[in-house]
Amino acid sequence: MAKTSDSTSKVQQAQTLVNLCAGVLPVWARQLATSRAQSEQAVAQMLQAFADIGPHLDMAERQSTQINDALNQADDGVTGLARACDKALSPLLSDPSLSPQAQAAIRHVLELVGGTVTALENISRPFAQETKLVSEQVERMYLGFQYQDRISQMMALLETDIARLQEALDGRPAAVLDLDGWLARLESQYAMSEQRENHAAGQDSGPDDNKETTFF
Repeated sequence: MAKTSDSTSKVQQAQTLVNLCAGVLPVWARQLATSRAQSEQAVAQMLQAFADIGPHLDMAERQSTQINDALNQADDGVTGLARACDKALSPLLSDPSLSPQAQAAIRHVLELVGGTVTALENISRPFAQETKLVSEQVERMYLGFQYQDRISQMMALLETDIARLQEALDGRPAAVLDLDGWLARLESQYAMSEQRENHAAGQDSGPDDNKETTFF
């Protein structure tokens, strides 16, 4: 009599566990699906934002190049203008017929031109460097966002496997409850090394024949 009661209790516990899984697994699947959809949407919005930044970075880079070209041209650029001013005005400083006021004015003009060229050079160099660095960082972020594809694939596979387990719990005839076969089928669908490593992590120790399945 006691054995029958104990057997009935275990059957009830097993059925309770099945009912629990049948109720919880769909919730897990929906949460996974929502998380995947929201992360995909967020990444898509960020990628669009970076795509919108791209043309502005290109324009800034072109302007930086134009500034550098204008500074570095020997004859037509700003540097060339400064050299021309120095070449034209410096000889006048040795002209004894010029008044001290005129000489001071010439020196002042030369100082202004030289200071302007130096200031433009000091501005353009870091501007060009920073523009290049920002472009490189944006490119790195584009590459980093590729992780979303990997996460989406992982989560989609889990969603599918949870749904398959739900079918098994519902007693559908197509479901296979063999653990080794189930895991082998799941592993065959992996596309990334991380998935295979995680799959194998729990298989380091062999089966323990002394362990019994306990329902609680």
